[in-house]
Amino acid sequence: MRPLPPWGVIALGFVLVVLGWLAPFLMVIRVIPASFWLSFLSYGLSVLGLFLGIVGASMYAIGRRRR
Repeated sequence: MRPLPPWGVIALGFVLVVLGWLAPFLMVIRVIPASFWLSFLSYGLSVLGLFLGIVGASMYAIGRRRR
């Protein structure tokens, strides 16, 4: 299996950050019930998305430097 290109990693990180933001938003407007596990999962998605975005940006920068 091929690894994701830098833009793919950045896009995946963006999707995870959006999902990590959307879940608490839906809990606040009471569309979905608030729970500890859902809050913890949304926090984890946000942190993982931020981490993947940073990794993707560094992969992109390293790839551009080598050219």
